[in-house]
Amino acid sequence: MIRPINSIKEFHKIRGLQPPTHPLISLVDYGKTSIPKDSIGEVWKMSFYSIGLKRDVGKIRYGQQTYDFDEGILSFIAPTQMLSVQPNPLNSTKPSGWLLLIHEDYLYKANMHQRIKKYDFFDYTINEALFLSPKEEEKVIQWFMTIQQELETNMDNFSQNIILAQLDLFLNYAERYYQRQFLTRAKNNKDILNQFLDLLEAYFTTETVYEKGLPTVNYFATQLHISPSYLSSALKTATTSSAQQLIHEKLIALAKSKLANSTLSISEVAFTLGFEHSQSFSKLFKAKTKQTPSAFRSSFHH
Repeated sequence: MIRPINSIKEFHKIRGLQPPTHPLISLVDYGKTSIPKDSIGEVWKMSFYSIGLKRDVGKIRYGQQTYDFDEGILSFIAPTQMLSVQPNPLNSTKPSGWLLLIHEDYLYKANMHQRIKKYDFFDYTINEALFLSPKEEEKVIQWFMTIQQELETNMDNFSQNIILAQLDLFLNYAERYYQRQFLTRAKNNKDILNQFLDLLEAYFTTETVYEKGLPTVNYFATQLHISPSYLSSALKTATTSSAQQLIHEKLIALAKSKLANSTLSISEVAFTLGFEHSQSFSKLFKAKTKQTPSAFRSSFHH
């Protein structure tokens, strides 16, 4: 069952909290929240951003591995993402931490509603959360406390600017922390890269390309059980190229081989690579090589 949560006020009510002091932003003490019995098993679709720092969450999946983690874990949820409501029955310690809830309407000032969209980690799934070091956790709590202080004092003309400035700085640091995490988990990234390359190779050596057409990032992310954004971030760390760039590189390499070593027509080459229309293939080939497929074939044979 999917349950829409349309406002921060509604979230407060469901989780047994007092109404928020501001309708568009709230900092919630996670230890004071509760999950009603009739909400267990639901999937929530919230209409606002949620940034959560949680402790004592027990076992959690990260990428394709399971870790025991009882210190700071930071997750980012964008509006309309699905969140499963399920307490951990094996964890006897009550989770604690903070939830920063922000409606997009609050972010229009200073164009923050556009800048926040550049952070890929809002598209990661919950099992791809950020594992914080003790120093990082302390820094995050400081930001939350600064925002709480602003929310608890009399709001004035400066309050929103100060809160958005803190949020902007916090998101930049979160991106740095994620980069640190990708680097320290290099083996996991290498495993993801190798599995991705194996799947990419198999895509064109089996009937998959004829069944599904052009390969997509979503297809490989589904096969690897991770989110598309997380897949691209892991591959960028391992290779400096995103998943889409690696797919394009493979397409162009295969196209060059077929153009140079076969008598297939341009349309036939496009079809074997998953393109529905040869014009789309020619457009991509020229964008990547500065040559049309016909010109490449001619220059190669000459």
